[in-house]
Order: sequence, then structure tokens, then C-alpha cells
Amino acid sequence: MELVEIVAVVLAVLAVVLAVLVLRRRLLLRAGGAIDMSLRSAPAAMGRGWALGVGRYTADELQWFRTFAFSRRPSRVLPRSSLGVSNRRLPAGAEAWAVQSGSVIIECGTSSGGVVELAMSEDAMTGFLSWLESSPPGFGRPGLALG
Repeated sequence: MELVEIVAVVLAVLAVVLAVLVLRRRLLLRAGGAIDMSLRSAPAAMGRGWALGVGRYTADELQWFRTFAFSRRPSRVLPRSSLGVSNRRLPAGAEAWAVQSGSVIIECGTSSGGVVELAMSEDAMTGFLSWLESSPPGFGRPGLALG
């Protein structure tokens, strides 16, 4: 095989991989209750630790899928009963480059004592807060407080 043929094959494989990732993202977003959302599991230095993805609401949990993954299963599942919003802020410094443009960062405490940060648009944040607050009566959750 000549070098040109090898380069052509590599480019074709990369194009197929990119097409599969784009198709997967579109299918995830096409399902109801899905939004573009970045997630950071553990607060780190500003701008570090963020991963792009798609969030999808179900009745009792927020499922988060990495953008650059092939799995059909969510990378992270956040039960509604364990989430409580502790702070809301705009991206600062390098975070503005790590999350999608126009995002708001929401810090959520979990019932296990951990912290998860979610970055999403203002409109998506409104939907997220409505979903979080609309849990059925008696559905325990840590509480909401926007700072």
C-alpha cells in the first residue's frame, strides 16, 4: 500500500467515527427531555475536569451521556431525590473555554455529600430547575437554594 492509500483509509475511518458520534448525539437530543450539558464531577482548578455531553431527563433521574463516547448507556446517572442546587454562577477564566458558550454553571450537592457541577444554557437551567422542583409530594431531596 502506498502512503496516499494509507492516508485515505485513515481519513475515511475518521470520517465514519465522526459521523457515528454526530448521529448518536442527534439521536440523544431528539428524544424528549434532552439538552446539551457539560458536567464536572469533582471541583478542580478553574477550567479543568469539564466534559461535554447530553443530559436527558427521565421521571426520577438525570442521565448524562458523554459527547465523545460510543456507549448507549449514560456515563453518569443523577437521581432527582439526591440532588440539591447549592449555587449558580457564570463561567470564570478558563471555564469559559471549557463549557459551551452562554452557559450557566449550577453547583449541585448530592445526598452522598458529593458535589456535581452542571453547565447549561439559561433556558436549559430553567427547565432543569422546574424538573427538580416538580418532584411528587413526599419525594425527599436535599433542598434548593440559589445563591
